[in-house]
Amino acid sequence: MKLRRVVVTGLGTINPIGNNIAEFWDNLEKGVSGCDKITHFDASKFKTRFACEVKNFEPKDHFDRKEARKLDLYAQYALVASKEAIEDSKLDLESEDLTRAGVIWGSGIGGINTFLEEVKGFANGDGTPRFSPFFIPKMISNIAAGHISMKFGFQGPNYNTVSACASSSQSIIDAMNYIRLGKADLFITGGSEASINEAGVGGFNSMMAMSTNNEEYKTASRPFCKTRDGFVMGEGSGCLILEELEHAQKRGAKIYAEIVGGGMSGDAYHLTATHPEGRGAISAMKMALQDANLNPEDVDYINVHGTSTPVGDIPELRALKVVFGEQIYKLNISSTKSMTGHLLGAAGSIEAIASILAMNNQTVPPTINHTEQDPEIDEKLNLTLHKAQKREIRAALSNTFGFGGHNASIIFKSFTE
Repeated sequence: MKLRRVVVTGLGTINPIGNNIAEFWDNLEKGVSGCDKITHFDASKFKTRFACEVKNFEPKDHFDRKEARKLDLYAQYALVASKEAIEDSKLDLESEDLTRAGVIWGSGIGGINTFLEEVKGFANGDGTPRFSPFFIPKMISNIAAGHISMKFGFQGPNYNTVSACASSSQSIIDAMNYIRLGKADLFITGGSEASINEAGVGGFNSMMAMSTNNEEYKTASRPFCKTRDGFVMGEGSGCLILEELEHAQKRGAKIYAEIVGGGMSGDAYHLTATHPEGRGAISAMKMALQDANLNPEDVDYINVHGTSTPVGDIPELRALKVVFGEQIYKLNISSTKSMTGHLLGAAGSIEAIASILAMNNQTVPPTINHTEQDPEIDEKLNLTLHKAQKREIRAALSNTFGFGGHNASIIFKSFTE
């Protein structure tokens, strides 16, 4: 069976360093940190008192009061990013067969803000259950996909992927495969997350997974640096419009890139830790290359998972060396989480966008905040430290790995006829 080709025709985002695509790329290229003191709640008694929050976001600028009450913050972010992506794609929805248009969305946690508010309200009462009728519909992790489909009328496949930090990468891979197989012509896909609250920060603190570098919080997200001490939580959303190639060409769409491969695997190793030799990562990347019909030398840039955790960064680099061999020294590697923080289930979506923008601008965004070489990391690797680097980027690979051993790798390629 000949697989149909799939292209990216629209992008949208709201994240800690950009409330739209143009702002996001500008700050990526400049190496801007999105980290600051937490404002969403009083974090003064928490081990971590900083995060990469979305800035200057007012729900009233995007939703009327009645609509906003029905939407958890993670769903609000999803709708804002989706609206930008649809507008960017210049789709004429009235002329589309919307039964052939679907939504596959990723969120690792979903409406945790709503859950926290409702349960706190009950716990502080007299034991009488007084829950909002919107409690469940606001909380469930699939509801962002539901709202997106209702907003734009998409009646094709519609669901949510949940695989921790690999969630939105897997949603993108699923959307690609539905189009390839002829099950749909068009997808809104990506992910969103909004977990910077008492439960999210407190929970990850108890696992000792997050940085507690409150003295140097601006530079606390420092992938590959010897002094890294954990990830910095981020929030927001990334959205991609995927289309079958002929469908896009017929309407004269702008094509950002072609999505050519995806690989998914399981570590089958540990609840939270990556396999020390990167077993699952190796499998996912090899699968993505095979799926894309590309060789290691065809890839010029890798946007790594690179969370800034002491145990996570090194296995990924080991895996890269296994998959790419000597070619690894000829390409660029960077972790944009050094700027955005870790958006959990939405990480893959904004890092996919970063990879596509890197290709379109022939510029690799940097890994910032690196101050000290880790003796366990090969110093010959080009980690694109401190400053963006110009270079030819024909194809880019984006990695995301999640608790539970979930791994996903996506390959985007510069579009050619």
